[in-house]
Amino acid sequence: MSMTAIQAREFGGPQVLTPASVPDPLPGPGEALIAVSAADVLFLDAMIRSGIARAAFPQRPPYIPGNGVAGHVTEVGEGTDPAWIGRPAVARTGPHGGMGGYAERALVPASHLVAVPEGVDLRVAAALMHDGATALGLMAGTPVRPGETVLLVGAAGGMALVLAQLARAAGARVIGAARLEGATRRTEKADAIRRAGAEAVVDYGSPDWTSRVADETGGTGPDVVFDGVGGPLGQAAFAIVADGGRFSAHGTPGGGFAPVSAREAKEHGVTVRGIEQVQFPPSRHEELITEVIAEAAAGRLQPVIGQVFPLRRAADAHAAMAARSTIGKTLLLADQSMIEEPIPLPPE
Repeated sequence: MSMTAIQAREFGGPQVLTPASVPDPLPGPGEALIAVSAADVLFLDAMIRSGIARAAFPQRPPYIPGNGVAGHVTEVGEGTDPAWIGRPAVARTGPHGGMGGYAERALVPASHLVAVPEGVDLRVAAALMHDGATALGLMAGTPVRPGETVLLVGAAGGMALVLAQLARAAGARVIGAARLEGATRRTEKADAIRRAGAEAVVDYGSPDWTSRVADETGGTGPDVVFDGVGGPLGQAAFAIVADGGRFSAHGTPGGGFAPVSAREAKEHGVTVRGIEQVQFPPSRHEELITEVIAEAAAGRLQPVIGQVFPLRRAADAHAAMAARSTIGKTLLLADQSMIEEPIPLPPE
């Protein structure tokens, strides 16, 4: 038996992702097989595919990308509870990214399985398994208090739109910063950021964007910054954090983590946290995924799924990310019946 999977045939641009017929995987001891409905698409997938992260990750072409899937468990290996068979679940496919999620069927460690409650769309579960869990981890590492102002840099991304909802629920005022000038779907981006809870949206493509953020805070600057971009934009955001505030430097799309001055942080009493705040042990990942899906089931949280692509169009999904034309979460759908189904909308 064979299945369709996406292979990265070499390191390079999105075009290296091509559909291929490969043997069906078989679960070994401690593993489960999922019939994939939706696969998460991460910036990490693009980094590994490009080859720039080859020193940090073991994947070598040809390989099947993808580190997270949602679907139904169809088989289990020795030592895995057979009660999982037939159940809807999400799972990370492996600890290091690029481990086979872009496929019709995916092997996962049974310890990574998280049940999807009745009433939760599998696309919603797939969209939250990384972005939602990471957002919860960031909120735990960089707490937000009622009445504070929170700046989200890269506010149109999937995780930032979850963070906006969490920060608003914590009683904070949210400012979203995103590139809008000349951007594809500019109005949609701004609207999505506002619907997720931002009271103000600032275009960081404008040279005076930090002044606009400062004006929105009455000149004091934001109490908390979640920097999902890094590079010069992250560095500029750090410069306007309020004295005694907190700065989370977890994003890299702008050219690496924001270069933050330890001296300036100390002078202004700014607490700086890095990517270590979301580097969890495996069991903690599953706890956070369970928690965030429970929030969705209760109607308190919902991801923004801005675009979906059929599995065979994985290259187009990566190209859209590279062009910065995406909003919120991008998913690959292996279940063709989902292509025409309405995508759940975020809360008003």
